[in-house]
Amino acid sequence: MPAATPDLSLVIPVYNEADSLPTLLAEIASALDGAGRSYEVVAVDDGSTDGSLETLKRLKGDHPQLHIVAFERNAGQTAAFAAGFRAARGRVVVTLDADLQNDPADVPRVVEALERTGATAVAGYRAARHDSAWKLLQSRIANGVRNWLNGEAIRDTGCSLKAFRADAVRALPLFSGMHRFLPTLIKMHGGTVAEVPVSHRPRRFGVTKYGMWNRVFRSLADAFAVRWMQRRALTYRVREELE
Repeated sequence: MPAATPDLSLVIPVYNEADSLPTLLAEIASALDGAGRSYEVVAVDDGSTDGSLETLKRLKGDHPQLHIVAFERNAGQTAAFAAGFRAARGRVVVTLDADLQNDPADVPRVVEALERTGATAVAGYRAARHDSAWKLLQSRIANGVRNWLNGEAIRDTGCSLKAFRADAVRALPLFSGMHRFLPTLIKMHGGTVAEVPVSHRPRRFGVTKYGMWNRVFRSLADAFAVRWMQRRALTYRVREELE
């Protein structure tokens, strides 16, 4: 018999995060077990080379909610999100990073905000960042560039902790780099976006996957692509349809 549809699907790209995965899944269980919501964790291994996939397989024995998708080779974070969205069965999809800088304890907060506001998506913004001054500067520049080019006012486009209505996020056209623009794409398709503050924690394991090139310069190119899409998006409303 097919499993019942869960309330929530947590979609998590994984790229060389073997050390953080046991803690991540334990914290998710602590935040959601007994909270009155059924959930699944869709972990998408993006061609990791540090044993992350083997770690996920081992952890599945203790975490039956875990659904593993494994790429043949590294394809990037947007591809991992896209695969996770396709695999997700929940009515609400929550995205977060695997590096423990997003706090799973904030997941109920973003889901509650989605339900309370009636929005199509809720974007978390990191109220107190725990990053180096150099990384903060890069992020501030990249965020400003994206918002300026796309006519947006999203506080923190780089924060992965977001909640979406599943049917809306599955309908989005995704290309490389588009994971940074999910709220903008939601608005382009007639949806609404709310924002809530979320926690941010220092990195405990591994190193960041982003530097100046893909945080600022790639963001500039991707923002121009989204701007092109915004200007050419089809906008119409059907007054009536008769059969």
